[in-house]
Amino acid sequence: MEEYKHVSEFVKENLSAGRFYHSECVAKRCVELADIYRADKEAARLIGIVHDVAKEMPNEEKIEYCKQNYLEIDEIEMLNPGLLHGKIGAHIAKEKFGFSEDLCSAIRFHTTGKANMSLLDKILYVADMTSDDRQFSDKDKVLKLGDTNLDECVKYILKVGIMQRIQQNKKIHLNSLKALNFFMK
Repeated sequence: MEEYKHVSEFVKENLSAGRFYHSECVAKRCVELADIYRADKEAARLIGIVHDVAKEMPNEEKIEYCKQNYLEIDEIEMLNPGLLHGKIGAHIAKEKFGFSEDLCSAIRFHTTGKANMSLLDKILYVADMTSDDRQFSDKDKVLKLGDTNLDECVKYILKVGIMQRIQQNKKIHLNSLKALNFFMK
């Protein structure tokens, strides 16, 4: 509990009130999913609160942060530096709070997903989409799916996200394609 309070205070100092509220909602949803799928609830809560810690960092600052900390930037991230917030958030979580690699993985891949996601990876990925503050047309369906079949929920969110990017004529991160292919097997 003390660790969560310390992390939460740091996150609150680095985000707007609205983004911090989202992070609180994601942390709450992570705990709900961890309870359903018998994962470590405190770990889930921690990744939920910290997942967007770098979200509001200006894009130029994200790129500079990655360069200074030797974090690789791929072609898609260079075109869409907003994607870097997961990678930066994972780095901050490790360096500042000593998060394990399992926790950092969930934070790093919470926007794109990846092949062979761990339970915590999937919990954060789904919680970020289904938190109380999110509103979209089929949210009830996604909530129910998340509560009953985590893998199918991840697959559904990936498919919808990829289709939206195709319709918007935007590039798709390779991690998302690899993740969907993994869940399609």
